[in-house]
Amino acid sequence: MELALTPMMGSSGLLPSGSLLESLIHVSNEVVSMEKLPFIQVRNISTMIRRIKLLSSLFEEIQEINTPLPPSSVLCLTEIFSVIRRVKVLIDGCKDGSSLWGLIQTEFISNQFYMIVKEMGRALDILPLSLLNITTDIREQVELLHKHAKRVESFVDPRELQRREALLQVMASNNEKNRKSQSFIDIETVKEVFSSIGMRSPLDYEEEISKLEAEAQKQAGTGGLIVVSNINNLISLVSYSKSLIFSSEESEKTNENIKQQPYASINRNLDQSSSSQSMSSNIPDEFRCPISLDLMKDPVIVASGHTYDRNSIAQWINTGHRTCPKSGQRLIHMALIPNYSLKSLVHQWCQENNIPLTECSSNASELERSNSKKKACEKAIDHISATKLAIDAVKMTAEFLVGKLAMGSPDIQRQAAYELRLLAKTGMDNRRIIAEAGAIPFLVTLLTSNDPRIQENAVTALLNLSIFYNNKVLIMAAGAIDNIVEALESGKTMEARENAAAAIFSLSMIDDFKVAIGARSRAILALVGLLREGKTAGKRDAATAIFNLALYNANKASIVVAGAVPLLIELLMDDKAGITDDALGVLALLLSCSEGLEAVKSSRVLVPLLIDLLRFGSAKGKENSITLLLGLFKDGGEEVARRLLINPRSIPSLRSLAADGSLKARRKADALLRLLNRCCSQPHNPVG
Repeated sequence: MELALTPMMGSSGLLPSGSLLESLIHVSNEVVSMEKLPFIQVRNISTMIRRIKLLSSLFEEIQEINTPLPPSSVLCLTEIFSVIRRVKVLIDGCKDGSSLWGLIQTEFISNQFYMIVKEMGRALDILPLSLLNITTDIREQVELLHKHAKRVESFVDPRELQRREALLQVMASNNEKNRKSQSFIDIETVKEVFSSIGMRSPLDYEEEISKLEAEAQKQAGTGGLIVVSNINNLISLVSYSKSLIFSSEESEKTNENIKQQPYASINRNLDQSSSSQSMSSNIPDEFRCPISLDLMKDPVIVASGHTYDRNSIAQWINTGHRTCPKSGQRLIHMALIPNYSLKSLVHQWCQENNIPLTECSSNASELERSNSKKKACEKAIDHISATKLAIDAVKMTAEFLVGKLAMGSPDIQRQAAYELRLLAKTGMDNRRIIAEAGAIPFLVTLLTSNDPRIQENAVTALLNLSIFYNNKVLIMAAGAIDNIVEALESGKTMEARENAAAAIFSLSMIDDFKVAIGARSRAILALVGLLREGKTAGKRDAATAIFNLALYNANKASIVVAGAVPLLIELLMDDKAGITDDALGVLALLLSCSEGLEAVKSSRVLVPLLIDLLRFGSAKGKENSITLLLGLFKDGGEEVARRLLINPRSIPSLRSLAADGSLKARRKADALLRLLNRCCSQPHNPVG
């Protein structure tokens, strides 16, 4: 099956999507047509298959219509493709893995199904059904699916929870001391639990033991000793139960059946070995490390956005190189970020082609000795082509939209900026690809547009792009900060102002940019203005941005001069604002500069507010409140002590915090109580 995306656009400016639809239909059919479903997660799996069957009808109808789709639809379908692939991997894991271990982890696996349904709902958020020429029935079914996905709750089968509890009780009693008596476990309970997950014959028990042993090896490197110990306990329980449940006659019969198949087993293992060796010559290029050309067993992403095998790139960096081997670009940091998506695909490819995961690190040349099982390889490559298709679709979409930003009319620019805003909302790869397509300079220019929607879409797109670390540098290099500050000061919509504040927060995550942004007094004044005029979300965005800038000492005085302190104290009294913890955090930072201390001391209402927050605030709020009180006491001395002591709630609140607060809060509360005690014990000179 050919899944390559044809790089071509229609006269209407729309992207072709036939190959993507073929991939969606293919992977949907793989899920829907699954046979021998597992005995665990029955409801979650069956419900998920029904959802995908419904989506498959949508894909087939769109394919039959055979008309090009707008870029936002391609984006949505690409996201759905990724979701369905994850569904397949999850169901395969339930089906091929240990049923007992799946029962132990029932809540975790149920939550994975829940998270996938929520991702499906988010993908459908941007599907423009009104623009698709589909039948009313399909539209209504997809709308119903969308509504259900938005309000769905995590489902954990109560019967599985009950079985798990029974199993855990049995495991707790399954130890060497109790084995002296054959009656130490309730064998009927064990038999009932095992039967409920499909273990009904000696061969089923042997197969489960093999799967548990494989799971123990898998967890040995990551799960810790306790997890491996629990799995070994399960293996012991299954082996022991097998000897109790089945008679010696049945066991002998089973052994005879096994003895009759040794050569078949050996031949099957040889076939699998041969098959795994034959894969090497067809290892997809996407899975080869650019340095070693071997299959990547632990792919990581470097600062340039390229992916390498961890061992290879680590050796490259450790020998003193500070550039990307593939692009030659200088690396602005040396962090190696795990590429979980690619790692999952590599593992899946290995499983589909019967290559043990331990062999994924084998030298490619060792695997290139055999040419058998070519069909299986071609099928695997089809899957990889589909994955590459998703990346190509994003790349083509980004390039197409950037062209519209550069040359289009205001109406086209508005739509293109909106599409880029959506595209940058999900996925680091999307954000990297959009930046590589050259979108950032055009978006920066559009920040000064007189069209409210163009400005709003541009600033929000830049905010979403800035989540990717490298893009922060590109945005600042494009001279964006002055235009972002202008949008913050006098944005055409409140959402534009709020997202400009959020963009400043995101950019100021880099220390050098805290300095550059703080050097612009307009930026701090505009943030304080939004703190005063904004809605709840805007106030929070402004407060978090101010907090980030205040981490650089030189910015603190500018924040105080801009009038932030009275506003922050006022927000402590405003329950509707909902940013008490943010305001306290900024005030605690500003206390360390002389201007901030004087401004905080001048407030007559702050101390009573802080005492109330010691009683009713969040854990973080209590910690910042005690920080402020301690700072004020050390500077204000007797006056602050007097105001604390005349309030009947202060001492009980401090004692409660000293007993039950966080480690920092307990330490600071103890210090303040000691200072108050010392103040009370000092003799007071008579006046006059």
